[in-house]
Amino acid sequence: MKSRLHFAHLPTPVEPMPRLSAALQGPRLFVKRDDQTGLAFGGNKTRKLEYLLADAREQGADTLISAGAIQSNHCRQTVAAATRFGMDCTLVLFGDPPPTPDANHLLHFLLGAQVVYTQRELINEKLEEVFQKASAEGKKPYLIPYGGSNPVGAMGYVNAMLELALQDVRPDWIIFPSSSGGTQAGMLVGARLSGYRGKILGISVDEPADVLRANVARLATQTTTAMGKDWTFSPDEVLVNDAYTGGGYAVMGQPEIEAIQLFARREALLLDPVYTGRCGAGMIDLIRQGFFDPSETLLFWHTGGGPALFASRYQSRLLEGLENFS
Repeated sequence: MKSRLHFAHLPTPVEPMPRLSAALQGPRLFVKRDDQTGLAFGGNKTRKLEYLLADAREQGADTLISAGAIQSNHCRQTVAAATRFGMDCTLVLFGDPPPTPDANHLLHFLLGAQVVYTQRELINEKLEEVFQKASAEGKKPYLIPYGGSNPVGAMGYVNAMLELALQDVRPDWIIFPSSSGGTQAGMLVGARLSGYRGKILGISVDEPADVLRANVARLATQTTTAMGKDWTFSPDEVLVNDAYTGGGYAVMGQPEIEAIQLFARREALLLDPVYTGRCGAGMIDLIRQGFFDPSETLLFWHTGGGPALFASRYQSRLLEGLENFS
């Protein structure tokens, strides 16, 4: 396997969610707590960064460059990893910055990032510009793609599936938010390595299902090639549900609000407005539809993102109706 640094708090626990199961009158529910990976409030990107930072150090890099939205969990964890290992970090962020940085965006600055703003459609052009500028200034930059989703980063979730195989639960379904594809690609490779025979369902946060399936299959194949294995994955092997993308990326609607409230009030688990909130909403709706057999076991893979709850853009909506919640 690829070189790896060890700074995540692993293995993350698997916990039952009996009160949520009872409230939904559905199958048995568990949660995999990757919100507790330990790096600056944790999250799934910390697993990827163990491999990405090792690769950056092997290449002699002194500066990490990556991109994301204003409230990016990936960018928070990336700058935290850079600081942890004495590297500089420049983040290229898209979206409208709040008048005062808050939530993840506040943490980007607190952890020491240099921030460059752009529009989402210009993100690749701006990343290249920032990379070339760093090189011209005599730095040794290392580019981490959006979401840490390349064959190096995907190794974090290859290892995560091997970790799950040693834990007590044997889920029929693994359900998690999927967007840039690296987490799901790593899970598919890790499932094949570990012999996991259940189903891995990505709830799309923003991408159409056909686009996400193709991206995940391609990345899973590239990951196995980097591991020295002659395996291929086809889009038909990738399970994606894109019925819950709602108003678009980072637009929190009523389904996400209900999911955040249900998880909080039933299990004291904090979902975020963008990723796990959307995935939780999808899982809840599928259970209510009878999509899963009541005898099955579902594992909700919590990918983190809690700091986004403190973004001013979400606070008033999250508070709406709480007094009537039961």
